Amino acid sequence: MKYTKLGNSELNVSRICMGCMGFGDAGNGQHSWTVDEEHSRKIIRKGLELGINFFDTAVGYQSGTSEQYLGRALRDFARRDEVVVATKFLPRTPEEIEAGVTGQQHIEKLMDTSLRNLGMDHVDLYIYHMWDYATPLYDVMDGLNRVVKEGKARYIGISNCFAWQLAKANALAEKEGFAKFVSVQGHYNLIFREEEREMAKLCAEDNIAMTPYSALAGGRLSRRPGETTKRFQEDSYARFKYDATAEQDNVIIHRVAELADRRGVSMTEISLAWLLTKVTAPVAGATKESHVEGAAKAVELELTDSETAYLEEPYVPHRLVGVMAQNTPAAAKESHVWSVGNQKVEGSAEK
Repeated sequence: MKYTKLGNSELNVSRICMGCMGFGDAGNGQHSWTVDEEHSRKIIRKGLELGINFFDTAVGYQSGTSEQYLGRALRDFARRDEVVVATKFLPRTPEEIEAGVTGQQHIEKLMDTSLRNLGMDHVDLYIYHMWDYATPLYDVMDGLNRVVKEGKARYIGISNCFAWQLAKANALAEKEGFAKFVSVQGHYNLIFREEEREMAKLCAEDNIAMTPYSALAGGRLSRRPGETTKRFQEDSYARFKYDATAEQDNVIIHRVAELADRRGVSMTEISLAWLLTKVTAPVAGATKESHVEGAAKAVELELTDSETAYLEEPYVPHRLVGVMAQNTPAAAKESHVWSVGNQKVEGSAEK
């Protein structure tokens, strides 16, 4: 495993971040394909054995059971100061807004909930899961600064935002003396490269770490077209994001498969090796130990310039999909349900 600093922080993170959205009680969440605690612990332990020290979860994953599984496993298998734990909070609910709960109060409540779930006194990275258009930005940045000052979070990050929003938030933080975002977790992979338009340039300019989710496009970049799994069949959120562009994306997926055969490695290794040339640490979800093994191997794989060009050449621009399309001022928003056109989609950001 290789390690690097997370943006402008002092956190030393593995080049692969283990995404924990697949862990948790399936009866307490939006995803029927999640794995139970016994299997989650095996996957987490395997990740630690392979040198992964960076773990990403969220209070919204399976009603907090993802956080609980991760916290208990890390207590049993690792020292707290040897791992970097990130978790995320969702915007205020309509009920909280109606009741007059401020952004600061909302962040404090969810921070304390996450710490109880994790069984920890602090997290290393506290992530603003998606932009809250109903809450003043000052209240969000003030609330995040308070949890940093209180020692409940060492650093803050943001997810599912536009480059202008990240720039505006960090400008406000600098003006007010608040903690600034050191990382951004956006939707970025070989078949969805829209982050390259503005976000990647902003992050390079300001040394903000990119830790993208959906690194394998819900498994599409790790399996040949036509291969199916339980998640493929049941993950309606991933289908919502990718099905509309399947034809054009399959051209790239076929090239990933071809290159994997040529190099004698897995498609996972090819896809993540490409992404590792662009970002700090992709968030790689896992529901099997083999998923972790493939992600770890990708760190050692180097693509040639011609291989990289071959993978990138067929890409065409994509429309906005997923959480970014759902979470807009005009969208009907609840804590984990958005309306897109006349289609209702449940689930939090894929990580």
